[in-house]
Amino acid sequence: MKTSRYTEAQILAILRHAEGGVPVAELCREHGMSSASFYKWRAKYGGMDASMISQMKAIEDENRRLKKMFAELSMQNELLKEALGKK
Repeated sequence: MKTSRYTEAQILAILRHAEGGVPVAELCREHGMSSASFYKWRAKYGGMDASMISQMKAIEDENRRLKKMFAELSMQNELLKEALGKK
């Protein structure tokens, strides 16, 4: 997965500038990003602060770990069913 050029702190700062009344087009030109990136960030990080972002990251990591565990267990389950079904 491609990582962003901007950290979460930078993204929050850009979003705060926009909330302060700076036009989106000017922010995008100033920071060298597209307006689509801005609106995607606003949808994802809008209304969050730094502590909420760290919680979101922790939850995403836990979710990734649980999905991996589920995939491994379901694969083992299928193998057991297949082995027992052949008798």
